[in-house]
Amino acid sequence: METFDVGDFSLAYERRGRGAPLVLIHGYPLDHSIWNEVTHLLEDDFDLILPDVRGFGASSTAGDVYTVLDMARDIVELLDHLKIEKSALAGHSMGGYIALALAKHFPSRVSGLALVASQTLADTLERKDGRYKTAKEVREKGVGVVAEAMTDKLSSIQTVRDFVHPLIERQSIAGIAGALHAMAEREDTTSLFSLLRLPLVLLHGDADALIPIDRARELKSLLPFSHLVEIQGGGHMPMLEASQVTAEALKYLK
Repeated sequence: METFDVGDFSLAYERRGRGAPLVLIHGYPLDHSIWNEVTHLLEDDFDLILPDVRGFGASSTAGDVYTVLDMARDIVELLDHLKIEKSALAGHSMGGYIALALAKHFPSRVSGLALVASQTLADTLERKDGRYKTAKEVREKGVGVVAEAMTDKLSSIQTVRDFVHPLIERQSIAGIAGALHAMAEREDTTSLFSLLRLPLVLLHGDADALIPIDRARELKSLLPFSHLVEIQGGGHMPMLEASQVTAEALKYLK
């Protein structure tokens, strides 16, 4: 992976393929490697940029208190570093929150948007409290508590679970705690979504245990021209559970 400095931390990324730029933004509590099964299916169509968001994978972090907008600014810094004026964005789960924040605050930098097992709603008070409790527990007991709690919720497919469990365990305490704080305080972007006039893709498993598929269906009703792909029996990891379907869906961003 390559790295560059963003303020007082370093951001790591991979770049492969050719064509129109597409940034693949991973979800919590993972890293860019979740996209490995789809990149070879897309690299003939896109200039793929795969960052590890701050605090995850090979990226470092500046403390553990920041916002989703800060994470979106990191992606803008990456685009500037690569001299890319405008790119499509595909965000998985938390990556979708980052992509939406970027689309809201830096609309001239976005050519298309895909939400992969994600949503526009902000956290409820109960969900927000849960994130803060988890962040405290991670600081006290380590990232293993998140790996144990989340692995089975991410997918019902054992091979996917076998991949994500050690991947979560490799992440940093600061990164996980920081992401939890950022997600807890994120804003609702539903009103933004209803105003978007970009190529839009919604990709969601109908058995997602973390974000119900109704969230994607509600967004489809707001913008009927958006492209909704429902994965029958799919969980929260479409790119690992149905890589071919995921790749074909993302090609709508060309």
